[in-house]
Amino acid sequence: MRIVIAPDSFKECLSAAEVAEAVADGVREVLPAAEIICVPMADGGEGSLDAVLAATGGQERWLDVVDANGRACQANWGWLGDGKAFIEMAAAAGLEQIAPLERQPLQASSYGVGQLVQAAVQAGARHIVLGLGGSATNDAGAGLLQALGVRLLDAQGHELPRGGAALRQLDRVVLDGVDARLKDVQFEIAVDVDNPLCGLRGASAIFGPQKGASAEDVAVLDDALSHFADVCARQFAVDHRNIPGMGAAGGLGFAVKTCFNASFRPGVELVAELSGLAAAVEGADLVFTGEGRMDAQTLLGKTPAGVARYASRNGIPVIALVGSLGDGYEALYQAGITAAFSLAPGPVSLEQAYAHAAQYLRQRAGDCTRAWLAGSKAVLR
Repeated sequence: MRIVIAPDSFKECLSAAEVAEAVADGVREVLPAAEIICVPMADGGEGSLDAVLAATGGQERWLDVVDANGRACQANWGWLGDGKAFIEMAAAAGLEQIAPLERQPLQASSYGVGQLVQAAVQAGARHIVLGLGGSATNDAGAGLLQALGVRLLDAQGHELPRGGAALRQLDRVVLDGVDARLKDVQFEIAVDVDNPLCGLRGASAIFGPQKGASAEDVAVLDDALSHFADVCARQFAVDHRNIPGMGAAGGLGFAVKTCFNASFRPGVELVAELSGLAAAVEGADLVFTGEGRMDAQTLLGKTPAGVARYASRNGIPVIALVGSLGDGYEALYQAGITAAFSLAPGPVSLEQAYAHAAQYLRQRAGDCTRAWLAGSKAVLR
């Protein structure tokens, strides 16, 4: 009997690898002889680097960079070998690194992400996967470009300060200081949302408030990103602002697409490819997946929906174990999820849920395995 466990992380609680191991423990209590394959997953956002390194045996590397507010910090990235690197943008410019009262949406910059990219290029990377999500920035990747030697100039020829708001003053983009090796780098952008760069569903309007942006800030930032897109369209004769996913991570992918012709893919597909999920589920009898919260938005590219797609191709039942079930989660039943269960055995505080998450996962995994096994035996009678 073969059981595959392919969960996302439970944000601020357990990594994907820790979730998978807890579920595996629960399954083993019921089926000690089963073949259990753990495939830690992610959708391109926070936790993607850990999942990829765990699945591929890649090398974790660290670099001194600046965070979204320009403060010195250390950020990790992954060397996967054969000229391939994986960078999780939240490692350098993540929202969780900035306390709520310290968030500066108008000035926050993705410069540190560019520093990671430059380090990967210097290490010999010719294929860089950028996982977007969980950003504190709203600068359409302008800071990343500045770290790579791109000059963003105003009408007087002065370099713009970092941050999204400054893009309102942009007059032209100058690429003559960029590392020549970048032209040979293949960039892949892993995204988990389909929002455009600007407008009512854009980076500023949808994600700006969680980064500390007021209604006035959102208007400033949306105008600034729109102007950035106008300048790029005029200068490079391409306009990528409305491509789905351009609004992810404060629009960071827009800059990489415009200047380095990056390709975009759903993050869960990229992580699944790197982790060998398709091969793992082939021939499996049961698949477990999960995330911290499952609701209607899970359909838009989150890990459980992606795992279910791979399993459903082979007719394999999928059980989702999640921290909580939100509005519209039932739609996942039409996307390949067989059944979904929240973890808590009863009313508990968030602190209790975090403290006992691994225990709850073991218990629910055991319960679900018993129910599935009983159902399988009933069908065989």
